Amino acid sequence: MKPQDIQDLKELIEFLKQHQVAEFDVDRGDLKIRLKFHQAEAPVTNFSELARILASAPTGSTAAQTSTASAAVSSAPAVSEEELHVVKSPIVGTYYGSPSPGASPFVQPGDRVEKGQVICIVEAMKLMNEIEADATGEIVKCLVSNGQPIEFGQPLFTIRLN
Repeated sequence: MKPQDIQDLKELIEFLKQHQVAEFDVDRGDLKIRLKFHQAEAPVTNFSELARILASAPTGSTAAQTSTASAAVSSAPAVSEEELHVVKSPIVGTYYGSPSPGASPFVQPGDRVEKGQVICIVEAMKLMNEIEADATGEIVKCLVSNGQPIEFGQPLFTIRLN
């Protein structure tokens, strides 16, 4: 491994710890990285920053694996003065924000949702499970990205209650 590769990997690990990412996999040609962190809370991540780091990552033949790393990160959420309701995943699976590839998403930030309205799909064992809003209000933020593996209890959306 080149010194720059090691430095890039250290930056990636720091970023993942800072943003409380529980698990991370990347497979690009000969580059295979799998990182797993033990955390008390479900992760919330800024994926645009993660994409920037991955774009600058080398594509040489490197394999790195960290089985467990403890991330002692402050869990003070950056929420405004208003109280937001968090919709959490009821199952483990893969998150999809639209009914099919290329279709418009079920909901977007700014959309008003009613309790019982379908807001996403979680695929688990080849079954598509419709996830419904458990509160009425306005979608403030989607906390996961399309195709992302999610865990039971992981926050999916924040809703401003009305």
